[in-house]
Amino acid sequence: MPMSITEKIFAEHIGREVKPGEIIMCDVDMTIGNDITTPISIKAFRESGAKKLAKPDNFAIVLDHFIPPKDIASANQAKINRDFAYEHDLKNFFDEKDMGIEHRLLPEKGLVIPGDVIIGADSHTCTHGALGAFSTGMGSTDIAFCMITGKSWFKIPESIKVVFTGERKEHVYGKDLILELIRRIGVDGALYKALEFTGDTIENLPIDDRMSLCNMAIEAGAKNGIIAYDKITEEFLEEVKKYNPLRAEPKIHYSDPDAKYSQIIEIDVSKLEPLVAYPYLPSNGKPISEAVKDDIAIDQVYIGSCTNGTLSDLRTAANILKGKKVHKRVRLIITPATQRIYKQAEHEGIIDTLIDAGAVVANPTCGACLGGYMGILGDGERAVATTNRNFRGRMGSRNSEIYLSNSAVAAASAIAGKIADPRSL
Repeated sequence: MPMSITEKIFAEHIGREVKPGEIIMCDVDMTIGNDITTPISIKAFRESGAKKLAKPDNFAIVLDHFIPPKDIASANQAKINRDFAYEHDLKNFFDEKDMGIEHRLLPEKGLVIPGDVIIGADSHTCTHGALGAFSTGMGSTDIAFCMITGKSWFKIPESIKVVFTGERKEHVYGKDLILELIRRIGVDGALYKALEFTGDTIENLPIDDRMSLCNMAIEAGAKNGIIAYDKITEEFLEEVKKYNPLRAEPKIHYSDPDAKYSQIIEIDVSKLEPLVAYPYLPSNGKPISEAVKDDIAIDQVYIGSCTNGTLSDLRTAANILKGKKVHKRVRLIITPATQRIYKQAEHEGIIDTLIDAGAVVANPTCGACLGGYMGILGDGERAVATTNRNFRGRMGSRNSEIYLSNSAVAAASAIAGKIADPRSL
């Protein structure tokens, strides 16, 4: 029976063919929790009477949302995680000493492998599909079950094939590809489906952009986003191996030519320009040429998050900001996604460029993205953010507004004091 790449990954894990709609139980290759979600999992783990993790080397805790702690409550959350990690001598425990945003840190650590089945107690776990893995978010009690058994249940999703073709124009990135898709199909257009990204545009899309693309599959309601292993994946893994061993050997799968899809969507990327998603949904996308006509003044720009806190994002921002100054009425906050990215950006002089322009560069954290701390918006404030969500109250006051964009639009807007087209600078 012909199968899609997502179906093949599950078939390989359970040793037989699978079909969409079928409910299965299978082994999980990597389970991920963070400082907010893991304490709930730990509580359920303890209440079950479990004493040992089923697969301790395949379980990771990443402290990334409120770290360093912002208050007593977040400090106590961190303590619960630390105590559990020390009790179980957890190899894959990441705190301030080696910190990073989980969805960017784990691939960097060699813990995400093509062909994996990955679950995490965070909706943007689907980022890891960029490496040819099935990866999705689950609740904390589901994570506890996997901690105890090493397994989880899945409903095999139908697949939607998204074919991106054509050459990207200046300052069009993976973020714009996914914003365009969500603009077309809506925030529930791929509900419980696998979004399989293909086409000649994808073949030439850098790994950072692929992760941004898969990261926001959930914003279309998808169960997962996925891109098949190719030369770019291979080159990324070879780079990772220079500083971290891979957790396992890749298991490479490709969709059959006659695989069945619930829908095929074709997007000509050569016609796209940078997009801005207006409040209060990621589907409210407008081309930048239209957005600038609205003359929207802003108070804050945030460049970072699991979506766009990469080295390439920081390079893009620095190239635009070099020799310029952030507008006097704008705050520019930047959080590299990992310490390694931070160090490399410092080595390249990027951090100096950003600070000289008027930015504040902070430690890797999810804090600003979810309105947790460090970058909270006040009443009536507007922000351009490279994050993945712009729901009401997402980054602070329910009366604030978030406009989602790529890092180039964000940097240009920081200079202009309003939503701006980086191509005009």
